[in-house]
Amino acid sequence: MPDKLGFLFLGDIIGRPGRAVLKKYLPQLVEKYAPAFIVANAENAAGGVGITEEIGRELLSLADVLTSGNHVWDKKEALTYLEKEPRLLRPANYPPGNPGRGSYILESRDGWKAAVLNLQGRVFMEPIDCPFRAADAEVEKLRATTPVIVVDFHAEATSEKQALGWYLDGRVSAVIGTHTHVPTADERVLPGGTAYISDVGMIGASHSVIGIRTEHALTRFLTARPQRLEPGKEGLFFSAGFVEVDPRTGKALSIRREVIIEDRGD
Repeated sequence: MPDKLGFLFLGDIIGRPGRAVLKKYLPQLVEKYAPAFIVANAENAAGGVGITEEIGRELLSLADVLTSGNHVWDKKEALTYLEKEPRLLRPANYPPGNPGRGSYILESRDGWKAAVLNLQGRVFMEPIDCPFRAADAEVEKLRATTPVIVVDFHAEATSEKQALGWYLDGRVSAVIGTHTHVPTADERVLPGGTAYISDVGMIGASHSVIGIRTEHALTRFLTARPQRLEPGKEGLFFSAGFVEVDPRTGKALSIRREVIIEDRGD
């Protein structure tokens, strides 16, 4: 078993432009960090909302586990795909009876195991089951197999994200925030050994409003009318986080934020 176990966590991938940016920059980070595994949030990978089986297979050739959030249900075929692909997660605190699963355990040939857990917040979002109580049950179950647990907390409110980080400090290796698509500058290792960042950001177009074409977002804000939203296409934005943990204890050793912006057209 290695002394350190490093993993990359990739921000929300936004549509076809995001998938193109991912393929351009991911090899650079893999060469730089040589991660043991890669996690990516893929709930917006198909046209800016949702995921399909075809796109899921494409992304799972680049990442080991895909997490998601409230938009995972936006493509009808995702319901079937969630049932048959264990490496595509949906938040564990959706009510019982929903397809899919909220966690996955990775195993390596050199002896380590790592778990990925997906949760979703409730502040300014759907009033689903409590993520804190769901975390208690899931973490207890996962720690019976491995102390290395990575949590994707897909939530709107920074306060809720920070609260879960402190709540799970010492019980999981990392709490990585997703959903807002804007990377935050608060990455740190909490006192109990949990790496934390409020939001890891996104992978998509830099000439956009959180990955969406600027003119579409402006129309919605200026008119208050429903507006079809499509991913932006110009400029490149890639954000991710790299975390190192002790595979024996699950304690985080470091967390580093990576943000690459090419503020120009294609």
